Amino acid sequence: MAISRIPIVDLSPFFTEGDEDAGKKEAAMEMIDEACSEYGFFQVLNHGVPLDLMSRALTLSKTFFELPLEEKRKCSPPPGTPYPTGYNRFLENNTEQKQIFFMFVPGFDFNVLPTDPPEFRDVLEELFSHLVKASLVVERIISECLGLPVEFLSEYNNDRRRDKMIAQVYSTATADNQIGASEHKDGPCLTFVLQDEVGGLEALKDGEWISLTPTEGALVVNLGDTIQVLSNDKYKSAVHRVMRTRGKARASISFFYSLADEKWVEPLPQFTTDVGQPPKYKRYLEGDYLKMRLNNLTSRFKNVSSAPNREIGIDYYAISPQKCVLNTQP
Repeated sequence: MAISRIPIVDLSPFFTEGDEDAGKKEAAMEMIDEACSEYGFFQVLNHGVPLDLMSRALTLSKTFFELPLEEKRKCSPPPGTPYPTGYNRFLENNTEQKQIFFMFVPGFDFNVLPTDPPEFRDVLEELFSHLVKASLVVERIISECLGLPVEFLSEYNNDRRRDKMIAQVYSTATADNQIGASEHKDGPCLTFVLQDEVGGLEALKDGEWISLTPTEGALVVNLGDTIQVLSNDKYKSAVHRVMRTRGKARASISFFYSLADEKWVEPLPQFTTDVGQPPKYKRYLEGDYLKMRLNNLTSRFKNVSSAPNREIGIDYYAISPQKCVLNTQP
């Protein structure tokens, strides 16, 4: 295991007005820029999400997953639903051993929200709202780090209908299986992860796995495929996984700050034609990519034998080097 150099960034200067914090903002942006280029991961403190809310969300999540299976199944996706909302679990003969609760933005027609514990639904919806606000702050910072206008990404990604959140619990490791989540990349623009003290989240860097050690009050941020494609690989969508611990279950909550289905994604001219570089990805519709990934995920929940062992990723749209030719025509 490599020593983690993934930075922990204080976002408090970005919540204040005035020039006195200009130096702190610049230092934070330098840290984030380097982390996005090298790792695709960083952690943030003073992010605007109430710490007591984060703690209650994790506690209630653990309580929910400790309920009898028949109670949890009351929140299972209805038959025929196109989305794996509500309660799901990876089956016992699946490599990954976890249970999840999946929700889209509050008010989404296909959400199946819990009634037990009684306050769990309200806490989830409140946490969702705060994580949207935190995402907007980080999105502005990343836009500026990329050399884009500060509002560029927020104007591009201005539809919140496909944001989603997953609460999950990983069972304790066994002697022959420590995998909680197999190595993968995330599809959306940004992912925020709230993890308990058990940890287990790891990022891949230069062939070595780096542990993202839990930090009290911090949120883990990782870039998704959207940012990697828009920046034409300037920033990385990090390969990561979750490893389980012997004798300890792990709880976490992941928030995915996502594009709308109708949004087209392709390398921006600022990172291709403007700098004399060929695009590394074909143009694609976000909804098509999301559908492929959700179909894959649903098949893995159901343990369908034909489901691939790994998630479908952005390499599906990659342009091979011999075809990666810069178009200089007007």
